[in-house]
Amino acid sequence: MASVLEDPTLERCFKGHKDAVTCADFSPSHKQLATGSNDKNLMIWNLNPKARAFRFVGHKDIITAVHFSPSGDLVASASRDKTVRLWAPNIKGESTVFKAHTATVRSVSFSSDGQRLVTGSDDKSVKVWSVHRQKFIYSLNQHTNWVRCVRFSPDGRLVASCGDDRTVRLWDTSTHQCINTFSDYGGPATFVDFNASGTCIASSGADNTLKIWDIRTNKLIQHYQVHSAAINGFSFHPSGNYLISGSSDSTVKILDLLEGRLIYTLHGHKGPVLAVAFSRDGHLFASGGADSQVLMWKTNFDLLNYREVLSSHSKRVTPDPPPHLTDIYPRSPHRHHTQNGTVEINPAVTDIQSADPHVVEVGEAPFSMTGVSGRAGGVPGYRDRPGTSRASASTYTHAYEEQEEDEEEESPGLGVTYLLDERSGLPPAFRSTLEHIVQQLDILTQTVAVLEERLTLTEDKLKECLDNQAVILQTLHTDELHEERGAEGPAV
Repeated sequence: MASVLEDPTLERCFKGHKDAVTCADFSPSHKQLATGSNDKNLMIWNLNPKARAFRFVGHKDIITAVHFSPSGDLVASASRDKTVRLWAPNIKGESTVFKAHTATVRSVSFSSDGQRLVTGSDDKSVKVWSVHRQKFIYSLNQHTNWVRCVRFSPDGRLVASCGDDRTVRLWDTSTHQCINTFSDYGGPATFVDFNASGTCIASSGADNTLKIWDIRTNKLIQHYQVHSAAINGFSFHPSGNYLISGSSDSTVKILDLLEGRLIYTLHGHKGPVLAVAFSRDGHLFASGGADSQVLMWKTNFDLLNYREVLSSHSKRVTPDPPPHLTDIYPRSPHRHHTQNGTVEINPAVTDIQSADPHVVEVGEAPFSMTGVSGRAGGVPGYRDRPGTSRASASTYTHAYEEQEEDEEEESPGLGVTYLLDERSGLPPAFRSTLEHIVQQLDILTQTVAVLEERLTLTEDKLKECLDNQAVILQTLHTDELHEERGAEGPAV
């Protein structure tokens, strides 16, 4: 559980793109932010204020999507040049190219194990790739128009896709079949994603709506219409309690999914907001827009209250019926409109005084995935490219070493543990103990759920046995009556 304590605040404004910012994603280590743009460049912003930013040059057209691998040692980018590139997000800037689509690639996403990529394209297809073998595996072909967005479920068993045919589709990755289609849209479906537990998907549309579906029951459970223009993207908070959305109405909206209402409207971009993304720990979120700016915000509204967490877990292990999704989300899919009680935030973006980072431009440098392991740092080293002198190579190497030194000098205050301790106001030892208790309560809750399920099965079996016994007794009683009548003989 979380409590709303403070409003989100603007932390930094990154300036380096020369055209609209179309996509954004934070690294799993919380140290980098990747953004793509209409200027054809991929930018890697190091969140340490002293560190450099990297501009990767290689795509021949607009970059439409970016996504960090789960280990953080690769960044995938999709482009209108019909390719997907995998980059090493460091000064060496090595990349490899995936080609199989015949039109603009709109979306790219890693599976949770980092072994596969899924892509969606204007050629109406969804494709799945092997990352380490650098090979196309299979296509999913039932969309009848451009595919705008694709995502793996957290367990990798499903793929969600949406597009200009006004549908959202769910695919089984083992059978390669479409197992469900949601088509309640008045225009193109622009974005889709799973929540952290994988039980729900959210999808947005050019009709200004955002919908959340329970994929276990295939029911619409929430329907928001809080923007006044098309929604271009959204992002779930890791807790699943909040969602941010960016729209062509130039605003970022923050929704409280537990209460089913809009809580914040953020004004900062001068033009459509094209991309939003939460960091993996939920402490930060970024937004990118047509004004070429990347704004990084501090969450603040999701400060953890351990007393509420422990209280909720205590309730979960009582003999009361286990909680269901309908106990958390609104029971009916009523529409949520803008409310007068929402907080409007208008940061003075132009007054941000943080110095712009020094940008290092990195050209194309091919690499082979054979040296990439599943851990960070497995990307092969720098390779001399044709036309690259030894002097320039040593310059890159020297810059990279300085970058590493900058990262080593990074203040402990940027660490995740420190941030959590600061936010919760608890000593590290006490916080660790509470986390351990919460984990044990989770295990206990799962155990109770399993026992309840087994008890229900046992009751069903027992009832079935009793019913069978009653039938048998009735049959025996009938047979005895027949035998008695036969022994008495025919009436005289």
